[in-house]
Amino acid sequence: MDDRIAAGAPGGSAPTWDHDFARRSPLFAPLEALAQRLPAIGWPNTEVLDHVAAETGRRIVNARGERVRFVPASRAVMAVEFESATFERAEVGVRPIDWHDLLNALAWMTFPTAKAALNARHGEAIAAEQGGPRSSVRDALTHFDEDGVIVLSADPALSALLREFSWKELFWRRRAQVQRCMRFLVFGHALYEKALRPFVGMTGKALLFDVPVELCAQPLETQRAHADRVAALHLLDPGSMQRPRVLQPLPVLGVPGWWPESEREDFYDDSGYFRPGRQSGADTG
Repeated sequence: MDDRIAAGAPGGSAPTWDHDFARRSPLFAPLEALAQRLPAIGWPNTEVLDHVAAETGRRIVNARGERVRFVPASRAVMAVEFESATFERAEVGVRPIDWHDLLNALAWMTFPTAKAALNARHGEAIAAEQGGPRSSVRDALTHFDEDGVIVLSADPALSALLREFSWKELFWRRRAQVQRCMRFLVFGHALYEKALRPFVGMTGKALLFDVPVELCAQPLETQRAHADRVAALHLLDPGSMQRPRVLQPLPVLGVPGWWPESEREDFYDDSGYFRPGRQSGADTG
């Protein structure tokens, strides 16, 4: 991984723009086509992001059906009213020269239906809180928004291994089956930011969906669109996402092909990374 795409040099200098960042790791596969539409030189501003979003041909709207606009934002505004601004005014704040916010904008373009559903649930939860303590629902939504992975699985046996934290059995001994019958699409923009400089320990928060085996042979764009739809339906279910534990921890560097060390069997013996976890797997709901 090229350190030029890191968050900046020592001393607090601004992050360096790298047009080819999405080509440097398979974790970025869902974003790659969009990333190539960004300027080769110079950090993309909100006008550029709006233009790229319009070119996708996708319906990128908030829960009220209003076209999402990417707008300049300060750090203070982002901390106070980010979700409300999107829900009420269809504005997604983007701080200048900031990987985290740029990747969030690309996630909106990549998974627009799921992002709108997630924001709608945030809006409902904020209203229900009535200024009181933050709810466990919002915590779960935030975990997925930041570090989420959508897992599509055409093999119930493989799904069970993932839920049981049987990482070596899943990713090493059943490696060929995983490559045929499972697809992993990074959703969370914070996880994408970590993938700029990946490290052993980075972990996603997954939602797992059953799919027909034929989908795994379809182009990535077809898989992306399906993942966007099923994740949105799940997020809109008022009984879902009741607590962070509904999300399945996923050591993403174990996914076959996502990290050079994953080509060695002993990589999966690192119990500090491939943890046994909660033996009952993720909660339901």
